[in-house]
Amino acid sequence: MRLEIVRTLAELNECACGAIELPVSKATASHHFKVLRQAGVIAQHDIGTRRFSSLRRDELEQRFPGLLESVLRAAKA
Repeated sequence: MRLEIVRTLAELNECACGAIELPVSKATASHHFKVLRQAGVIAQHDIGTRRFSSLRRDELEQRFPGLLESVLRAAKA
């Protein structure tokens, strides 16, 4: 599920959490977003009642050069 979230955010740059359709309950999806946020993979901000997520590409690239692209490339295979 987390890989699917990262893959979707890589394509869209930013989107509302509920816009990513996952085959799990809302609570489970929220848990996956929380784990990614706490790990520093995504950033989140609220606009009204919606929470938007985006990949922290620049920070990940600085800390782990090439890792994100490698993971995304492997996920497509």
